Amino acid sequence: MNPLLKRLHPYPFQRLRTLFADLTPAADKAPINLSIGEPKHPTPGVLCEALTGALGGLASYPPTLGAPELRQACARWLQRRYDIVADPEREILPVNGSREALFSFVQAMIDPSGSQTPVVISPNPFYQIYEGAALLAGAEPWYVNCVQENGFQPDWAAVPDEVWRRTQVVFACSPGNPTGAVMSLDDWRRLFDLSDRYGFVIASDECYSEIHFGQPPLGGLQAARQLGRDFQRIVMFTSLSKRSNAPGLRSGFVAGDAALLEAFLLYRTYHGSAMSPTIQAASIAAWNDEAHVEANRAAYQAKFDAVVPILADSLGAQHPQAAFYLWLPVPGGDDQAFARRLYTEQNVTVLPGSFLARDAHGINPGRGYIRIALVAPLAECVEAAGRIRYLVSQSPRN
Repeated sequence: MNPLLKRLHPYPFQRLRTLFADLTPAADKAPINLSIGEPKHPTPGVLCEALTGALGGLASYPPTLGAPELRQACARWLQRRYDIVADPEREILPVNGSREALFSFVQAMIDPSGSQTPVVISPNPFYQIYEGAALLAGAEPWYVNCVQENGFQPDWAAVPDEVWRRTQVVFACSPGNPTGAVMSLDDWRRLFDLSDRYGFVIASDECYSEIHFGQPPLGGLQAARQLGRDFQRIVMFTSLSKRSNAPGLRSGFVAGDAALLEAFLLYRTYHGSAMSPTIQAASIAAWNDEAHVEANRAAYQAKFDAVVPILADSLGAQHPQAAFYLWLPVPGGDDQAFARRLYTEQNVTVLPGSFLARDAHGINPGRGYIRIALVAPLAECVEAAGRIRYLVSQSPRN
């Protein structure tokens, strides 16, 4: 058995089950689960109709590169959304969701043959796939804390030169999970300058890019073009899961550096991760349609408009820049204890922030926060916010 498997940490939701194992939720209140970032809005009809209309594709082996029609649809979307031109033959590769692609990309990029252990840098808090990908590639994860004082952006200046020299991949996540923070052009400029100096690859996770509130987030490839750069050493990852309420479709694409994608395609040919022609047909329909995306965005806007005022005074809630999370400090600073009380007294489930981060450089930047995913129906989100506000009002103040 691969000994590196022993280095993997339990997933946050496994830890949450353990945290609640000895608890009984309030029986007089209906359960509301806001812990998992799983879209609950209906999957758009345009996607479902294309899926059922292409069931004949189940009889065919798909090419790993994907159909030209899908890659062209992805290229057209990139041009509409980011005003960038990407070559559908060399700079776009369909993937079975961004989760699988983020993990496998690191396996293809890490070179463990040197005398020193390679490093993969991750924001902290972070999506745990980044860490698992690094560990199973034989690399050392290095966490860059994202704290309020720094606008919840990674503090790249805190990374020692010795670490940068060993770094082979840097994960960027904008909009950020769990904070919703968006990288500015200056943020991208700093990261590109570091990539030029040290030669690492940037893996830009942009799966929340289409859930925003008026200002579309800047993408990594878009930033590169605006700074007069090509796509050298950057690959973006995007998905239909959040954009199109289709997490079960497992469909997305990566785009960027053609040389990196050529190597990634070779890896994926052996990895056995080609997308079904049926899924490709549904994906083409989804990438070609923006009406359902606008409706989806409006539904999240309505939830934030209703929930933020309820929690503004008690927890300092504000509209995030993007994504569908609230990242809120809790009274007393014990996020796990607060989550347990919320579950037992109010039957509301949220995720302790410490489960999304690691102790690094003297702190756990998630400790003292909770992540609230506004994925439930509007009425449930409003009800949950009211229960949270009530619990805060009953909490002792430090």
